[in-house]
Amino acid sequence: MKKIRVVELFAGVGGFRLGLDAASNKDFNYEAVWSSQWEPGATTQHASQIYTRAFGSKNHSCEDIQEVIEKDFKQIPTHDLLVGGFPCQDYSVARTLNQAKGIYGKKGVLWWSIFNILKKSGEKAPKFLMLENVDRLLKSPTGQRGRDFAIMLASLSDLGYIVEWRIINAADYGFPQRRRRILIMGYRKGSKVFNLIKKEKDIKNWIYKSGVVARAFPVKKDTSSLHEFKIEGSLEKVSEDFSSNKPAKSPFEISGIMINRKVYTTKMDAEYKGKSTLLKDIIVHDETKIPEEFFIKGEDKKRWEYLKGGKKEERKSKDGFEYNYSEGPMVFPDSLDKPSRTIVTGEGGSSPSRFKHVIRTKSGKLRRLMPLELERLNMFPDNHTKIMANENLTPDVKRAFIMGNALVVGVIDKLGKSLSNFV
Repeated sequence: MKKIRVVELFAGVGGFRLGLDAASNKDFNYEAVWSSQWEPGATTQHASQIYTRAFGSKNHSCEDIQEVIEKDFKQIPTHDLLVGGFPCQDYSVARTLNQAKGIYGKKGVLWWSIFNILKKSGEKAPKFLMLENVDRLLKSPTGQRGRDFAIMLASLSDLGYIVEWRIINAADYGFPQRRRRILIMGYRKGSKVFNLIKKEKDIKNWIYKSGVVARAFPVKKDTSSLHEFKIEGSLEKVSEDFSSNKPAKSPFEISGIMINRKVYTTKMDAEYKGKSTLLKDIIVHDETKIPEEFFIKGEDKKRWEYLKGGKKEERKSKDGFEYNYSEGPMVFPDSLDKPSRTIVTGEGGSSPSRFKHVIRTKSGKLRRLMPLELERLNMFPDNHTKIMANENLTPDVKRAFIMGNALVVGVIDKLGKSLSNFV
């Protein structure tokens, strides 16, 4: 059996591991050899406890990854594939623009943990990378569109990696949630995939048809032209100069590849002809199995309707500045005949919210989604997050928060299967 040794950083509750386990078969196995999950400032490490209950505590670290790298690097074993959904709060559209500090924010800076592991590993650095983040990464920060991603690409290129990326909406490929995320694949110099790309005479063919990402997630015919440019200078120079003229748009399109700091990027549209999983396919229909606290109380309905509705009103900021605020209406309740909207970290709790999912039951009642249903939207096993270590129940609000941070497992499954065919 061919084995790929995997290290999982920022592991959460194991989305990458579940996806790669599903991608394994009798001839090819993704073997997790080390994992790390630590939530800064958290009294209870809910995600880490859920992870170890599901997969065991052997070779799992619940410590600050930066401390591990600096003081105990030897505990990270040699591996072939490094995966991780590195923390994205500093890039996320859920944060206001003045809070989104990009790669220099408290969460965004954790990108350098990945870089430092690769750098300190030297010749033993992994052949492959599989990373995930919010799609806003491509245009962060607002003052220098695309700078953060350019720094990441340049730093990986300097370490000997070819990097390709694609923004994937999970629902475009039949999955139950409209969740847009950027998937980033890295191929180290000397690896089979690296050599295949270097031999490719038409790089557009790799991006659209023959590459690892393209075979996992097919697209329509290549109607868009490639935009090409070079990321030049030291990392400090890239930080200072990239998009320093404050363009309105990032130079990075939804898909592309970087070879020796030369970027090839293009637009594209998903192509999928299979069956799609809809919200109605994953919810619990039997109302007797829904706890009472998930139903919308009559006195709260008007507040829900206001928050979900369109608005044009005058507001005042904390410093007294008056401004006109407007936003369009949202579908209320959510349609059962489509994949769900994106789960956000604030999905839990009974308080009315614009962003929480609300559905109508067969009897006409309105209710929120349960943690089990949120798990299904991310394609986790039922009640994966219910119990932590030592048989303690995870609070429902925390379970929802965890799913708001998680990925769609099926996406990693497809990508893992595609990579295995190349390896």
